[in-house]
Amino acid sequence: MPTEVTPELVEALGRLVLQLNPNLATPTAEHLRVLLKDPGATLLIARDGNEIVGTAMVIVYPTTLRFESRIEDVVVDESARGRGVGEALVRECIELARRRGASIVELQTARVRVAANRLYERMGFERRESNPYRMTLR
Repeated sequence: MPTEVTPELVEALGRLVLQLNPNLATPTAEHLRVLLKDPGATLLIARDGNEIVGTAMVIVYPTTLRFESRIEDVVVDESARGRGVGEALVRECIELARRRGASIVELQTARVRVAANRLYERMGFERRESNPYRMTLR
């Protein structure tokens, strides 16, 4: 769990986010500073030696009925895929959510991310029958 923004972190997240979705904007150092200060959000990184090869984020938040959590932006560098990095990141997100009192963990992934969908189902996540909606605020 990084505690400060470094050039290495900014570069690695920029590289990884583009592998997740080339249409996304890469995170700025200022955005990462805000993220790392947020007590409900935890950014995890995975390393192979000194190189950052994966990332995931877990957010724990209260709702009217309970504490819930959401896993976001799970991505493993293409050079490190198939070695259990993504599973290890997701397992750590689940454990962090549990320790913080969350009773639910949700995540979302694109249908075209076949390996990711297979991983999440193998780990016990259930596909929900719901209609995700989104509104972009400008």
